[in-house]
Amino acid sequence: DEATMLYSGERVGAGGDPVDVAVVPLEGTNLVAKGLPGAIAVVAVAPRGCLLHAPDMYMEKIAVGPQAAGCIDITASVTANLRWVARAKNKDVSDLTVVILDRERHRKIIQECREAGARIKLISDGDVAPAVAACIEDTGVDMLLGIGGAPEGVLAAAALKCLGGDMQARLRPENEEELARMQAMGIKDPDQVLLLDDLCKGDDVIFAATGITDGDLLRGVRYFGQGRMARTHSVVMRSKTGTVRFIEATHRLERKPQFARVGE
Repeated sequence: DEATMLYSGERVGAGGDPVDVAVVPLEGTNLVAKGLPGAIAVVAVAPRGCLLHAPDMYMEKIAVGPQAAGCIDITASVTANLRWVARAKNKDVSDLTVVILDRERHRKIIQECREAGARIKLISDGDVAPAVAACIEDTGVDMLLGIGGAPEGVLAAAALKCLGGDMQARLRPENEEELARMQAMGIKDPDQVLLLDDLCKGDDVIFAATGITDGDLLRGVRYFGQGRMARTHSVVMRSKTGTVRFIEATHRLERKPQFARVGE
């Protein structure tokens, strides 16, 4: 889409300690446009050099929560990964819920999940929130599988680092230009497996997200008071302490002139 974004390598700010910032101001523009669930605003911050400067291309991903950390292998079959995760979580494969983007490229993955007996939840857009949801017990999500955006993969990795989850990935360039950009990063082989620490290094990562429309992880924005007030639901987490905060905030839009017309 044509959503406003920060570009890889772009510098912002007025000084201070240098940090890496990964941000998607609206993950799920189509979701919002169609009134569908799962859209979020999301940002991750880490010391300079800790976040992979992922180019704007596709990335193959597998993500799980803390119970299954160390039990996945992106080079293995879907069936094998489902069995390993089920064993780690003391579940049957039939009790696992796997979130997959509803794309033609995922027909084989979807079929393998069905043949293995796992539950499938297809989403139309936005794979950061499901990766995070896999780490939180009461969301009903056990695993994220499939190919999505590389920058979104880095954001998901930041959250999983905070939550003790696990993730593996491989960049999937679609043309010579993307292949050259990948190789310029020092990744010569498209099949090179990127582990969680390759995507997000260190133990001082901060991740935050706010729900825009309702999802498994966060509730969406609610307007009330004749459009003069809004209620938001956010999550903020830090890897160093392991603290996770869910924040419900009420905003008086008349005191925020730049937002005052949203509900009018």
